[in-house]
Formats: sequence, C-alpha cells, structure tokens
Amino acid sequence: MAGTQTMDSSRSLLRLPSVKTSLAAITGVMMLVNLYLIFMVAPTDSVLGHVQRVFYFHVPIAIMSFLAFFVVFAGSLMYLIKRTPKWDAIAHASAEVGVVFVTLALITGIIWARPIWNTWWTWEPRLTTTLILWLIYVAYLMVRSYAPTQAKGAIYAAVMGIVGFVDVPIVYYSVVWWRSIHPSAVVGPFAQADALDGTMALILLYSFITFLFFFAYMVMERMELRKTEEEVARVRFLLRRSGR
Repeated sequence: MAGTQTMDSSRSLLRLPSVKTSLAAITGVMMLVNLYLIFMVAPTDSVLGHVQRVFYFHVPIAIMSFLAFFVVFAGSLMYLIKRTPKWDAIAHASAEVGVVFVTLALITGIIWARPIWNTWWTWEPRLTTTLILWLIYVAYLMVRSYAPTQAKGAIYAAVMGIVGFVDVPIVYYSVVWWRSIHPSAVVGPFAQADALDGTMALILLYSFITFLFFFAYMVMERMELRKTEEEVARVRFLLRRSGR
C-alpha cells in the first residue's frame, strides 16, 4: 500500500513539471504571435499614433492584476475557513505575481501618459487608486516576511488579502465615480459597444488570452519554487538540530 502511494506521488510530481513546461511553451509561442499582431497587424491610431500600441499591453496586464488579487482574496478566504496550507500557497503565489502585473500596469500607463498628457505622472483617480493597490499588496508581502512566525504571517496576510481586494473595484469604477482625464473603459460593463475597431478588439482579446496563460504559468512556477524553498528550509533546520 505504501509502495502504491509512493508511486502515485512520484507520478504527480512528474506530471507537474510536464504541465508547466507545456504551458511555458504555449505561452512563449502566443507571446510571439501577440507581438506580431500588435506591431504589424493592429491599425495605427489616427490621433494617438504608435504610442497607442501600449494599450494592447497595458489593459490586459491591468486586468490580470485584478484577476491575481481576486485569487488572493479567494485563497485567503478559503485559508481562514479551512486553514489548509494549499490555499495559503495559492494566495501567496498569486499576490507576488499580481504585484508584478500591477507594477507593469503602472509603468505602461506612465509610458502612455508622457506623450499624451505631457507628464509622467498626475494624481488623477485611476492612477492614484492603482498606486494604492500596489502599496496594499506590497504591504501584504511585507507582512508575510516580517511576521514573528510563518503561521501568523499567513493569517495576517489572509486578512489583508481579503480587505485589500476592496480597492480593485474602486480602481475600475474610479473613472465613473470621479472626474478623470483617464480614457473611459473599453472593456467591462461601462464600455461602449463601438469603443474599439473590430481588428483592435480581436487583437486585444488575443492579448488578454495570452496574458492569462502567462499568469497561470507564473503562478505555477512560483508555487513550485515555494515548495523548493520549504524543502531547503527543512533541510537547514535538520542540519542545525544535528549540529552540522
């Protein structure tokens, strides 16, 4: 019986790298196609010019950060209910990936803003609430790092991951609730039906799917790395106990 369980465990460990490798290959190919579509197929905006192509990166990246923080919210809630390490691992991995995505969303937004608004930064509602979102989840990661124990860090971070998600809808609705110079939504419930040209809409959709695959790969990669970190920490603890 023990031998069977060991074999099943070994097979599952072999399957995970295989799935991750396949996902990485698919994502890489999709990224190359996405770059071709953005720079060679997408029409040049008659008003904004080539800088408008940043839009195909900025919008999907921003939406992926929202998705990442929703996963943090769901994983944190499940961890507080069940106290299962798996949920904490999912929330932690997704938070780290989410911080990367929201950082890139801010950077691509700044790249777009400079030639259009003639400034790198302005304290308009969408940018301000997005910066607050970045600060919340950077603080989430810091809470985990500086908590007195790993268990307490997981609990504190779970609470923060749930409360911090409140800012996600605020970021989206900010252009509706307050006067803003930020462009109106092109996706979601407040987007107009003819907000985008047909070709632009299809390329944006493809970009969404590409970054969704990239997000899934990044979360899987981070969760596997977390397992490695835990194994290394366990080995170090055993070595210290043995006096080596």
